[in-house]
Amino acid sequence: MCTTMKKRLDCNSLNPGAASAVSDEGLNDSNRCQTVGEPLLENPRISCREIDVFYGKKQAINSVSLDIGHNEVIAMIGPSGCGKSTFLRCINRMNDTIDSCRVSGSILLDGQDINRPDLDVVLLRARVGMVFQKPNPFPKSIRENVAYGPKIHGLARNKAELEEIVTTSLQRAGLWDEVKDRLDEPGTGLSGGQQQRLCIARTIAVSPEVILMDEPCSALDPIATAKIEDLITELRDKFTIIIVTHSMQQASRISQRTAYFHLGDLVEVSSTSQLFTNPKHKLTEDYITGRFG
Repeated sequence: MCTTMKKRLDCNSLNPGAASAVSDEGLNDSNRCQTVGEPLLENPRISCREIDVFYGKKQAINSVSLDIGHNEVIAMIGPSGCGKSTFLRCINRMNDTIDSCRVSGSILLDGQDINRPDLDVVLLRARVGMVFQKPNPFPKSIRENVAYGPKIHGLARNKAELEEIVTTSLQRAGLWDEVKDRLDEPGTGLSGGQQQRLCIARTIAVSPEVILMDEPCSALDPIATAKIEDLITELRDKFTIIIVTHSMQQASRISQRTAYFHLGDLVEVSSTSQLFTNPKHKLTEDYITGRFG
């Protein structure tokens, strides 16, 4: 049997009793994986429909539909190369920076189409901030790292307001007590975990509505990881957070919903407790029990 056909047969293999959970999205397309669980919500903050992503002729995302709620943490899991980071980058149009990349489908942020031609992408990325896998502080002081965004977006009318934003952002990122006496030192001189929290402070300094996190703890030790996870839990009160992670333990600790991707398909979306204790799809069960991935 060819690889593509085998993948599609596997993708449509539900665990017993799960047939009623198949999404109505895409049932007329025999080549489309049918997402099980609860991919769609009432009154979502972000609504994605029929998202396809191509790198040249290679399709990386296959007709994914997913809603993301207000003030929730949703984790995206799956084996390497499954498309979860590619999908994440669709939400603030970071894929626009890749010449060979083509995205189709609809993504609404608070009811507004983020792919419309007249949209200011710079303003979109202020509303939808991103924290990358490897900490990437600017080669500037700790203070200037956090102040940079508010300066270019004109969020502070004077120096006092700018200092207040810097202080508040570092406090919310759980970094203030560690750096308050050395704000003029280079951000690159901090430890890896501190640099990542500085990048989070830089992100929240422009008051985004959504924070995207692409494996933010993959390069950190367990202590630094625990601090980032505690911070994510605290930030949920004010932000919608979408995190890509290879750690199923991390997903189970910090998220309310989890989405499982496999070879470009969104296979299953459920509450995190449901997905890890009683998955509806055999591929999900095989992944979380370590049979592959």
